[in-house]
Amino acid sequence: MPPIALPHDAKAGPTKPEVRAVVHSKLALEDGDHFAEVGSCTGAITIDAARRAGEVTALERKAERLETTEKNLAANEESLQADVELRNEEAPTGLPDDADALFLGGSRNFEAVLDHAVDTEVDRIVMNVSRLEVAGKATEAFREREILEEVVQFQVSHGYELAGATSFNSENPVYMLVGSATTDSDGETEAEQRGDEK
Repeated sequence: MPPIALPHDAKAGPTKPEVRAVVHSKLALEDGDHFAEVGSCTGAITIDAARRAGEVTALERKAERLETTEKNLAANEESLQADVELRNEEAPTGLPDDADALFLGGSRNFEAVLDHAVDTEVDRIVMNVSRLEVAGKATEAFREREILEEVVQFQVSHGYELAGATSFNSENPVYMLVGSATTDSDGETEAEQRGDEK
């Protein structure tokens, strides 16, 4: 599969390739999945999901960013397999009720978005956070809803030449929250079940 092309940029910038790779592994999207995204921005995650899922619904509250998503989707059109719908909405308004996987690329209204995920029993939930204080609040919100499976913190560094040797520039750390709101016959989420087994 060719690299994702992002000829159009937005002020917030795209999710870095290394971070997208981890998001992809946690979402584990398949052909029949309906993927929902909150905060599409440049469309980097949208495009990656549209290469793997069957249906994609991407929300972006800022019209100019949604336009950037649309342009970057067009630049990758040949590699996309999903039906993609872009919505100029502020979540949770506009979120589908049948999503299998959900990605939150921003922290605005995240508690209401998580409530929607619980109500509609989204199977895989991933939220990326760059600020420590927000990561703490988000972790607590996942726990309160009993949907938290894991919290991952990682940092990527890129090498550059310095005086004939290699040094590194580090990106800001990313906090990734992973969860599930799918319930079993007893009404327990998968995250609760795993907690019971410990």
